[in-house]
Amino acid sequence: MVQTNPLETPVEFEQPCPIRDVLDRIGDQWSLLVLQVLENGTLRFSAINRAIGDISKQMLSKTLKYLEEDGFIRRTLYPEVPPRVEYELTDLGRSFLVPMKGLVDWAQDNHREIREARAAYATGPRNRSRP
Repeated sequence: MVQTNPLETPVEFEQPCPIRDVLDRIGDQWSLLVLQVLENGTLRFSAINRAIGDISKQMLSKTLKYLEEDGFIRRTLYPEVPPRVEYELTDLGRSFLVPMKGLVDWAQDNHREIREARAAYATGPRNRSRP
């Protein structure tokens, strides 16, 4: 790639790494849970909040905003009194359910082994020397 001005950013570095860019968003604490809840259909904010349980309203609102911004979900505002807002998966969000389910299944299948490894690490010697 030829650069005429050394202060210009090369084109390939203008956008973040696609893997990191996507995983940073969906790999947070709540996004996968929200997507999983919306798998069964359109829901209102309070229904999503109840389904997840231990998420604050502020964090749920932020997570929904990010998922909408990235195109995973659609937010529909109905001009009623009081206003009604519903959330549903987009085609992109539905397409993500396939790899997401693989990850969720893997996590469930291997959770015990991971917890055991963590416990062994926590109680084992930190600096092992080789003979």
